[in-house]
Amino acid sequence: MQNLTNPAWIKGKGILFLLLGLLSAALLFFERPTLRVAVLLLVVVWSFCRFYYFAFYVLYCALFRLNREVFDAPRFNLAGA
Repeated sequence: MQNLTNPAWIKGKGILFLLLGLLSAALLFFERPTLRVAVLLLVVVWSFCRFYYFAFYVLYCALFRLNREVFDAPRFNLAGA
């Protein structure tokens, strides 16, 4: 399988992932619409975002023995990551 290089397809794929996530969260919430379920959904999303950061930023630097300065260039805005 080839890498996806067309910007329009990349954006389309991102939009489909966003829609899939929103639809899944909505279906889960509307199955049992309580504050607890809403908070748990938020915690799940937040924790997976943090894991994504860990897996592709921390581990990538550790595995390839990269300096953090590689990602601290002004063109990368990772301050809140």
